[in-house]
Amino acid sequence: MATLREAQREMTRKLLLDAGIELFTTKGYALTKVDDIASAAGTTRVTFYAYFPSKGDLMKALIAERLNAALGRVPSAEHGSTERELVAVVEDGSRERIRAWLAATSEQWDEIRPYTTTAFEAAAVDPEIRTLFDEWLNEAVGDIKDGLDRADRFPAGTRHFRSVIAMTELDHVARHWTPGTWGVERREMLDVLTESWFGSIGRR
Repeated sequence: MATLREAQREMTRKLLLDAGIELFTTKGYALTKVDDIASAAGTTRVTFYAYFPSKGDLMKALIAERLNAALGRVPSAEHGSTERELVAVVEDGSRERIRAWLAATSEQWDEIRPYTTTAFEAAAVDPEIRTLFDEWLNEAVGDIKDGLDRADRFPAGTRHFRSVIAMTELDHVARHWTPGTWGVERREMLDVLTESWFGSIGRR
């Protein structure tokens, strides 16, 4: 019986998360109400609050659980979460390794875009989400800096700034680019993005 109840709880939580991201994507974070999410999940406001204290907490769960899982980010004692492959790619610093990683990452953009776009929108109206989203981006920035530190590449005082430039650029492209956007197809987009990353953080 306990196992069945736990399975039902997990299913209800999944339905709330599914309904939340669907509504945040189609209706917008600011316009989506708790009642909307509960109704779309086939449950009630009371049940919603039994799982999430607020709409913002549901958004936090979407970032911490689904977005991190999609990107292969795992818990890290140093800075919240890490993607070990990104650290290794930056440490290597070759143009080929950077392009391969960017190409693999770009295959996930359609999957992760609802989460990153919604998080960006939510951050504009919810200070807690703004803080969480900034922390999340800083964790990715930290991965790049870790790679630069391990390689001992570039003056130490510029490594964080270089990492910020690279991740900010990637985040913007990942949230907005689709084939033909800005006049470039996928191969051209990857060529230019690789050139930019290699110039900022690559091995000479």
